[in-house]
Amino acid sequence: MPQEMIALLMFSTMLLMMITGQRVFGIIGFVAVVASLALWGTGGQSLGFSAAMKLMKWYPMLTLPMFVFMGFVMSETRLAEDMYKMFHVWFGPIPGGLAIGTILLMVLISAMNGLSVAGMAIGATIALPELLRRGYDKRMVTGVIQAGSSLGILIPPSVVLVLYAMIARAPVSELWLAGLVPGLIMAVLFILYSWLRCTLQPELGPALGAEERAKITWGERMRLLSAGILPLFIFASMMIPFIAGRTSLVESSVVGVIATVAAAIITGRFNRRVLEEATRNTLAISCMFMWIILAALAFGAVFDGLGAVKAIEGLFVDQLHMGPWTILILMQLSFLLMGMFLDDTAMLVIVAPLYVPLVATLDLGIPQGQVLVWYGVLYTMTCQIAYLTPPFGYNLFLMRAFAPPEITMADIYISVAPFVLLMVLSLVMVMVFPDIALWLPGIIYPK
Repeated sequence: MPQEMIALLMFSTMLLMMITGQRVFGIIGFVAVVASLALWGTGGQSLGFSAAMKLMKWYPMLTLPMFVFMGFVMSETRLAEDMYKMFHVWFGPIPGGLAIGTILLMVLISAMNGLSVAGMAIGATIALPELLRRGYDKRMVTGVIQAGSSLGILIPPSVVLVLYAMIARAPVSELWLAGLVPGLIMAVLFILYSWLRCTLQPELGPALGAEERAKITWGERMRLLSAGILPLFIFASMMIPFIAGRTSLVESSVVGVIATVAAAIITGRFNRRVLEEATRNTLAISCMFMWIILAALAFGAVFDGLGAVKAIEGLFVDQLHMGPWTILILMQLSFLLMGMFLDDTAMLVIVAPLYVPLVATLDLGIPQGQVLVWYGVLYTMTCQIAYLTPPFGYNLFLMRAFAPPEITMADIYISVAPFVLLMVLSLVMVMVFPDIALWLPGIIYPK
């Protein structure tokens, strides 16, 4: 059987099995091991064990539970609530100020957690009730929270970029730095849109009244400002030594955990219940990610053995005569399509064995050592868009789970439209001007 047909059979079998609703990692791993047995016979069953050993030897994987634990400690100790009160006081007087504060809150949460689900949970439980109570338009605020929470998978320390680095064999430190500027640009676009729209339509995001502002003393403002310094301290204590080369990736993640726990202890909110909840949730999330990576490694090993990447490259370039940019755009469109039905990790493990080696061979005018870093940012930004893409965008259903009954699914779908357009604009900017992503890694890690 030709290589292309074997690859097509594997993908079609995997997609059909996903309809059954079974775990993604179980389906991918099962297809990989069965295919290896069918192709190579006795000994093929060791493929899964080889992938497991490779995963266990990957030292940076230790960062995953550290960053997840940080996020859960932040959530359980309500440190994020203090940050939101700070933004409420300082940005409330301007049109759409609380929406702007919510986006800034999401940026800080992203800088300490690396998962979008943490930002969504915090935004929906802390910011959403307050915004609705103060007369903000329900579609405006649901869009802000969903878009802001998606920043968690792009702004370092992004867990998604760690997973991409594992599969693509790309440096995590450069990927994190590459995601920082595009993530901040996207956040600025969200803020400008919120401010401009609420300025033109004040009823969508009314500013705090003069009477309420007068009740807030400067002492209270400064006390709340100190609440926002703690997260910045956590981020700085983790990232500055890492960028300076004084700590490794794993050591920086441990520093971040220590700083987060210290902040919780200083505020008097760290107790046994917080420790138990954060540890239990961290174990569940970390095991899920590790099983997914294990399945992805096994699946990728089958493709390497088949030579399927070379076959697909020949199909696109030699037979269909597509240019490198046409191939790249089609790859991004396929991510958007899959994002309507799958989450980011599922998309990565399904297509990474094909796309990552293919991107490395395309002549895109980017130095060979940087192209996979740049593509990691493009992949992550496309996942952000897919998170908000109907009918089954990940953040859409998270918002439905958290939102009050008066916010309908139609409201949630409509609310994300302008933010998706801003995300697409950001994606196009990074595609057309790769230095947006590659400038900062080039400064910190000159080749």
